[in-house]
Order: sequence, then structure tokens, then C-alpha cells
Amino acid sequence: MAAFALVATLAACTESADEPLRIYTTVTQETVDTVVAGFNEATGHPVEVLRLPTGELNARIASEIRTDGITADILWLTDPLSMHQYEADALLAEWEPAGADRIAADFRTASTWGTRILNLVIVAGTEVDPVPASWNDLSEISGPVALPDPGFAGSAFAALAYFSQTEGFGYFEALHDAGAVQVQSPGEVVTGVAEGRFTAGITLDFAARAAVSNGSPIQLIWPEPGAIAFHSPIGVVGASDSDTARAFIEYVISDDGQRRIGESGWQPVIPGLGGPEPGGSQVTIAWTEAASQQSSLLASYRDLFGG
Repeated sequence: MAAFALVATLAACTESADEPLRIYTTVTQETVDTVVAGFNEATGHPVEVLRLPTGELNARIASEIRTDGITADILWLTDPLSMHQYEADALLAEWEPAGADRIAADFRTASTWGTRILNLVIVAGTEVDPVPASWNDLSEISGPVALPDPGFAGSAFAALAYFSQTEGFGYFEALHDAGAVQVQSPGEVVTGVAEGRFTAGITLDFAARAAVSNGSPIQLIWPEPGAIAFHSPIGVVGASDSDTARAFIEYVISDDGQRRIGESGWQPVIPGLGGPEPGGSQVTIAWTEAASQQSSLLASYRDLFGG
């Protein structure tokens, strides 16, 4: 988005600067902080942020909907799954932000827009030999493999959705039979592999890169046929639908907002604006199908791994 156009769009935010913009989010603190700081520098508009884990935030939103209605102006979530339901329930406003056409079609809808790309990859110990090169190799390596819980982490559900759509539950059955172990989060996968409790596991490239840069004895593997890529969506709550909320989203997908996301360690949704480059091919998920099958997918998974 051109700088002059962004300035013109943001000008509307100064008219009611006493009313803070309220954002509900599950996005990492550093990323939210740097983007909010940039928006505040551009507009001077106050922003209030409620940041909670996915499950807790969903519970908070459900409680508010049952009582006086959601008080947030913006939802900025980690993965498309929960946002898909809010969109289906007509909680979000449909509109077209300036610059939205720069976002790939897989990463936007009529009322949500990707802000960054998250990639699920393989992490393995530095002594693992042979190194797993593909997703299917995880059921063949010696030693336990760690899987994040898809009922706890939206990113882990992305793996469940992708493999169920491409491989069927035979993929998870093979992992289970080979001794795979469930942990709570992608971060715990990295910790467990670094400590030698697991040979390898599925995690986010963000977590693996951070651990490698801190000297952790692990390696990040970009598997074939590709890392499982999904977007972190943002949307305006329809009951609010203020000019300020719309301007914030346009800022997030502007060049400056995207560069700030890249500087915080994530792949921006718009290419060429910094941040880590993909380490290979990326594969995506049919989120509408995944959302419609969420309960049955989780039930089948629980039959194997419990929880």
C-alpha cells in the first residue's frame, strides 16, 4: 500500500482518539507490540490489547456473545480455524481493505485477511541419522516422535487437517504404532527434542529457528512435499466496524506493518517485505473442509492418542 494512501486512510482515526481500539488476539506478544506501536506512531490513537491462548480467548468471546456482546473491535488470531467459525456466524464485517489484493487467495476471505504465514516443519536432534527428509519419514525413524496436541494449539490442528486431507488417518496410525508421543504445544516439541527425550517432531519454523539461533542441539528440516503453511487472520468485528478498526487492518497489511511482522521473526503474508524466507515448498489446507470436520477429526485423533 503506498505511503500517501495509508496516511489518507489513517487520518480518519484521529477524529475519536479518546476511544481506544480494542484488539483480541492470540498472536505472539512481540509481534502485536511492534505492530501496535507502528499504528500508534502513525495515528496517535490509543489501543487496548487482550492477548490470551486460543482456547481461553475463544471461551472469553463465547461468554461475551452470550451476555452483552463482544467488546472487541478487532480479532487477530493465530490460525484460520476459530476465525472461520466467527465468519460463518456473521460476527465479522465484510469489506475490502486497500492492499488486500496483494494477499494470495488462499490466505484471505470476504471478511478476514492473512497477516503472516506460519509453517509447520520437522525438528530433529543434531545426531539423528538418517535425517528425515519427508513427512512420511517420521514413522520410520528410530526413537519417539513428538506431536503437538491439535485440541490445544490451532497450529497443531493444521497438521491434523492437512494429513487427514492428503494421507487419511493411516498417517497418524503409523505414527502411533511407531511410538509417537503427544505433548501440549509446538514449543514443547522443540524443548523435548533438544533435551533428547524425542528423536524428532512436528513444530513451527518460528520456534525451531529461535532455538537454533540460541544454540539448541536441534535441526530444522523443511520436509517434502512442503511445509504446512497457514495464515494468521485478522478481521473487524461487525458490531464495531469503525473507521479506526478498518484503518488498523490496512496498516497491518501495509508495507510498514508487514515489515514489522517480518522483523518480529515471522514470514509476512505479502512477499518481498523482509522476514524469514521459506526454506522450500509450501502446502496448504482446505480450511472450509477442515472446519466442518473439526469435531470428527479430533475424535478420531483422541481415539489414538487420548487426551
